[in-house]
Amino acid sequence: MAIEIERKFLVTGEGWRRLATKSTQIRQGYLSSNAKATVRVRSKDDREALITLKGAVRGMTRAEYEYEIPISDARELLVMAEPHVIEKVRHLVPFGGLVWEVDEFAVRHEGLVIAEVELESEGQEVELPEWVGREVTEDDRYYNASLSRAEGRPEE
Repeated sequence: MAIEIERKFLVTGEGWRRLATKSTQIRQGYLSSNAKATVRVRSKDDREALITLKGAVRGMTRAEYEYEIPISDARELLVMAEPHVIEKVRHLVPFGGLVWEVDEFAVRHEGLVIAEVELESEGQEVELPEWVGREVTEDDRYYNASLSRAEGRPEE
């Protein structure tokens, strides 16, 4: 089984910007989302696309299956997913031997910045950079599927 283990944090500073090595424009839509599974379509820079199936979250772990699809299919699926589509720029930021993904959300979530880091195991030690604040790993308001249904940023 393919699994994803990640931790999420709100970003509180700008120090990550000087460390970023790559940035990608992402549009992703949710075709189905419930407590057991989520089906998501994602386009990257409107050039490549993926469809992803994610299982229920248990702590910071869940099943994840991801497949490339034609960009033309992704464009059609994103229309089908409306209004449950989010837009963001993802920045890759190496820090502490890991690559952090810093997402700057746009449109109705403008100003929200979340950092995620994928781990090998739930017990893996992680050096936290000074630009991350409160951990939101287990706060489902910050899951992208939840954000796709929300009109604005989660209340603090």
